[in-house]
Amino acid sequence: MKLSVKELSFGYGNANALEDISLDVDEGTIVSLVGPNGAGKSTLIKCIDRILKPRKGTVFLDGKQAAMLTSRDLSKMMGYVPQSTHEVFTYTVFDVVLMGRRPHIGWRVSANDVKIVAKTLRFLGIERFASRYFDELSGGEKQKIAMARAIVQEPEILLLDEPTSSLDIRHQLEVMNIVKRLVLQRRISVVMAMHDLNLASRFSDKVVMLKDRGIYTMGNPASVLTPANIENVYGVRSEVRNGHMDRPYVMPIEPI
Repeated sequence: MKLSVKELSFGYGNANALEDISLDVDEGTIVSLVGPNGAGKSTLIKCIDRILKPRKGTVFLDGKQAAMLTSRDLSKMMGYVPQSTHEVFTYTVFDVVLMGRRPHIGWRVSANDVKIVAKTLRFLGIERFASRYFDELSGGEKQKIAMARAIVQEPEILLLDEPTSSLDIRHQLEVMNIVKRLVLQRRISVVMAMHDLNLASRFSDKVVMLKDRGIYTMGNPASVLTPANIENVYGVRSEVRNGHMDRPYVMPIEPI
């Protein structure tokens, strides 16, 4: 499924947060939104998922306007994972993940719904948590459960808002490897807001760099993550070297 955003703008009160954003996300690709705090990364994710209503512009899913879809139909196409979950669930992990099947469930939970949840927990390597209570888990474990809940929706597009924030290095890599496997094995598309430029570089097909409420530049990681772009957008001098799998590796030096 192709996602297209055309001339999207959004504001809080009289203040503009996004202006004339246009981008395309092809099937089976990972697109990272990067930029300084306040650039509009999370806001754009929420506009795409209809959590926020744009002032103008259109989001298309395979040429169909997302605004014309029912919430149920949209949930079957797109899954959203917030930056962190503050929800307090006194339910088991299995039951929390099963909530993600809500767009597909009729009057009762089917054997197929249970099968999909069990399969997803195995896919993510977290089946051992199935009978534990959600509120007993660590932050990294909860992030994986939140991803599992979105995945069981069987979306064709996955929206991730800072999926590695507050996670240690091990959990960051585990989460990002899960994202990569989903794209490779299920051909879904991923749009994620990212702070870590090196994780964005390593795992993305396209990087969209935001500045001053708009798109500063976008393209493959090598064309976007350059010392000049980083200096102009972040106000930081940096060196960019050839890193893992020939992806650019950013080494910040000092603010300017």
